[in-house]
Amino acid sequence: MMLVTELIKRVQEDDVMGMAAQLAYFFLLSLFPLLLFLVTLLPYLPISSEDILGVIREYAPEESMKLIEHNLGEIMNQNGRLLSIGAIATIWSASNGLASIVKAFNKAYNVKESRHFLMARAMSILLTFAMIFVFVVALILPVFGRQIGIFFTSAYGFTDEFLYIWNAMRWLISFLLLFMVFTVLYWIAPNVKQKCLHVIPGAAFASVGWNVVSLAFAYYVESYGNYSATYGSIGGVIVLMIWFYLLGIIIIFGGEINAMSSERRNPNC
Repeated sequence: MMLVTELIKRVQEDDVMGMAAQLAYFFLLSLFPLLLFLVTLLPYLPISSEDILGVIREYAPEESMKLIEHNLGEIMNQNGRLLSIGAIATIWSASNGLASIVKAFNKAYNVKESRHFLMARAMSILLTFAMIFVFVVALILPVFGRQIGIFFTSAYGFTDEFLYIWNAMRWLISFLLLFMVFTVLYWIAPNVKQKCLHVIPGAAFASVGWNVVSLAFAYYVESYGNYSATYGSIGGVIVLMIWFYLLGIIIIFGGEINAMSSERRNPNC
């Protein structure tokens, strides 16, 4: 109970809700350039545009998914030189989002950003590339995983139960990739020296929270929330922003948990 009370106090003092709103804004700015960049890479990857949208569809509310598919299609039809523009826009907007995450984590640890501006921006860009790489791997794995599972089933006479277990393992791998991304993020982003193992509590919370909040919010919107009736044609945008806002809260909460754990280990720091 004391831990919960302390966490609530930290959330109020560090303006977590305000920082999460800032993250939601940058997430929205980064989304379409990122999707645009990934789609232009399709000729070089063993995946399709449906694979990319399918990953988002697993978590995004239906109204937001329609908005994403519609706008992505319009952007692709209007612009032929997508790769270079998409790459620049993705790196810039996503690195701004990661810079906001760094700011939120530094506030959680009660430290100031002493790293040089260029170094901090380079770190944000490097983390952006890392997140893009992990996202691409997460997209490719199901494709290759499905092919490998079918191969073993047909070549060695495995039963359909093996294929079912294999598919479940692919979900586990996707979760582990998300956990690895959060671990690296919580380890490198704050301007504090800490061991990688010390950020595992926050990374585990964020990984589980990301999945639970996404699925729960999607279910709520589809079952009870009718945002189109309130906001009209921009209902999909509102749902998308709320989803990003909730994800921002989860990410910053993970940083607060790690900061709280760090203070308990080193009370005099």
